[in-house]
Amino acid sequence: MFKKTAIVSLFTLISASYMAQTQTLPIYLDESKPVEQRIQDALSRMTLEEKVAMLHAQSKFSSPGVPRLGIPEFWTTDGPHGVRPEVMWDEWDQAGWTNDSIIAYPALTALSATWNKKMSWNYGKALGEEARYRKKDILLGPGVNIYRTPLNGRNFEYMGEDPYLTSKMVVPYIKGVQSNGVATSVKHFALNNQEMFRHTSNVNVDDRALYEIYLPPFKAAVTEGDSWTIMGAYDMYKNQYASQNQYLLNDILKKEWGYKGVVLSDWGAVNNTEQAIHNGLDLEFGSWTNGLSKGTKNAYDNYYLAKPYLDLIKSGKVGTKELDDKVTRLLRLAYKTTMNRNKPFGNVASEEHKAVAKEIGEEGIVLLKNQGNVLPIDVNKAKKIAVIGENAIKVMTVGGGSSSLKVKYETLPLDGIKNRFGKQADVQYARGYVGDIGGEYNGVKSGQNLKDDRPAEELLNEAVELAKNSDYVIFVGGLNKSDFQDSEGNDRKSYGLPYNQDHVISALAKANKNLAVVLVSGNAVAMPWIKEVPSVLQSWYLGSEAGNSIASVLAGDANPSGKLPFTFPVKLEDNSAHRLGEYPGQKDELAAGKGKDQKNPINITYNESIFVGYRWHDTKKIKPLFSFGHGLSYTTFEFGKATADKNVMSQDDKITFTVIVKNTGKRAGAEVAQLYISDIKASVPRPAKELKGFEKVFLNPGEQKEVTFTIDKTSLSYFDAEKHDWVAEPGDFEAQIGNSSDAIKTKVKFTLK
Repeated sequence: MFKKTAIVSLFTLISASYMAQTQTLPIYLDESKPVEQRIQDALSRMTLEEKVAMLHAQSKFSSPGVPRLGIPEFWTTDGPHGVRPEVMWDEWDQAGWTNDSIIAYPALTALSATWNKKMSWNYGKALGEEARYRKKDILLGPGVNIYRTPLNGRNFEYMGEDPYLTSKMVVPYIKGVQSNGVATSVKHFALNNQEMFRHTSNVNVDDRALYEIYLPPFKAAVTEGDSWTIMGAYDMYKNQYASQNQYLLNDILKKEWGYKGVVLSDWGAVNNTEQAIHNGLDLEFGSWTNGLSKGTKNAYDNYYLAKPYLDLIKSGKVGTKELDDKVTRLLRLAYKTTMNRNKPFGNVASEEHKAVAKEIGEEGIVLLKNQGNVLPIDVNKAKKIAVIGENAIKVMTVGGGSSSLKVKYETLPLDGIKNRFGKQADVQYARGYVGDIGGEYNGVKSGQNLKDDRPAEELLNEAVELAKNSDYVIFVGGLNKSDFQDSEGNDRKSYGLPYNQDHVISALAKANKNLAVVLVSGNAVAMPWIKEVPSVLQSWYLGSEAGNSIASVLAGDANPSGKLPFTFPVKLEDNSAHRLGEYPGQKDELAAGKGKDQKNPINITYNESIFVGYRWHDTKKIKPLFSFGHGLSYTTFEFGKATADKNVMSQDDKITFTVIVKNTGKRAGAEVAQLYISDIKASVPRPAKELKGFEKVFLNPGEQKEVTFTIDKTSLSYFDAEKHDWVAEPGDFEAQIGNSSDAIKTKVKFTLK
């Protein structure tokens, strides 16, 4: 980091030197000149070697600037939920800093579950402030890959199964982060929908599904959010790696969408110099795990876009047109980040940041079931509360892959519950089961030792006895961030809960009818015990304020208002990717032991096409365990009859739908009005309905508000692959408004001319 400080100082010295000698700044340093003019001036002053040097890493997480001209280097950081701790210059090992602890924010599944665009902006602003304080220029996130299978180990880092919801939630996040002069790097572009074989998979998907399902969040990030960088993925598409892919990066991103920003590679995703030159990559990172490997003095100079590129130019085999375009993009980024003198200073772990983390956690928690109104816990009746389950005491900010964090603190669920209920009730804990006793990732240690050698039967009996003698039982379980669970690098091995938790939950349900199951996970899980359990909360990974957010909802201090950003199928086979598609890849390829290199990739075909998540369940009438958009409240809401401002709309017209939402209960709360559009008669297969609008409304008891949705023909269109264009077919449509995909309250028919 001293190196960066030195370069920023050099920038100042150069400016002062020019002023002293000539009384005028060179154009590239003159802030009164248009940025594009300054960029071209800087480009004209750079040597060939300086240009090439900018295109690749100089350390694990930084890339060079141009010291001679006072152009600073770029510093990147993981991840989407908090700023990653510092690592060594060349290696993944911890740097050993004592001032790199931060606030962990809820995982992006939790953010998306708020269905609240304001929360997304607050999240981005707070996270961007921490990144800025830590002197980071590029934040490697957010992730917007679509939830295709509940086995994907990295789903917790993404925003769910629906392209519209993801698009609307990612844009404010980007704007919030970048308001601090820190670039986002929306990832992983594209089709990185599973972790298994992510380095060797070749995804086969039709263009309609590509454009309707998998690309919209990235397009929104570029055209609406103006994300200053985009990160390429590991997988292949059309037999080319995504980080050097002609169709994805040049044809779609840079030409169709007019993207002017920087494309950087995922760490180690580049493997061919000429493809990297011509196919849209601008900045190469992490091509070798250790920056000093390969037996060279400086391995960074031997990256694919380093000396090999320079040699091709000097030999006349390639020109400099692509080089100048890449450097222009990097300079454009520099003027927004490293050379932007107007960016704020940022701050870390402020009271405001803690409050943001807690509020997002509260709003993201989803009340899946509440039979008999077990929740919220009645403090007057709760003299003894049993808390059971490993996840009540397990640190969750460490682990999971590149989003693993080093936090100033993490309030665990048991601590949050004790803090909230401890003065009125006797809160006691029993383990119930032993799962993952580890607590270290990449040198960051949780400081916990969860070893417990007691037999499973003894642990269960202890928990059941405690449950029998308590007024309320809170089971905190689910998944964790261990390998093969919610973690980068591998997928889950099964849809069910690990560590025999199903047996524990069923036993607790028999022992006490006042049972609340709190599931900590970033994925859907099977619930064979669902009819036995009266109350279930989906709480996600909630970061530093996890325990406080959970306790707040259990107590009713916060009325749950989260909605599921993806479908919970009853069983794995009900998911379309597992029913129709290929997961994790072609069986014969696996049996042959292939998939180790580009010549023998694992082919994954998305036979389900556009029928992902609720689009599949609703169209095929397969009842889910819990539907997309589902989420209960401690109060009740009523939807009035929807109306439209016209019955017929033209191709150039808009139509507005209006509905009254009323709080008919006794508590203040929030409801999410969701607009779905159904094409009643289409010439091509279309889903039963698709989300095209949502609005979260906060209402006091008895209060009502009018919610309006305005759409145009884009909300009615499908992608015609032959025309390579969006088509809105004339005919009858239906607007369906409700509070989940399977709870439509009111409908309005209309016609497109």
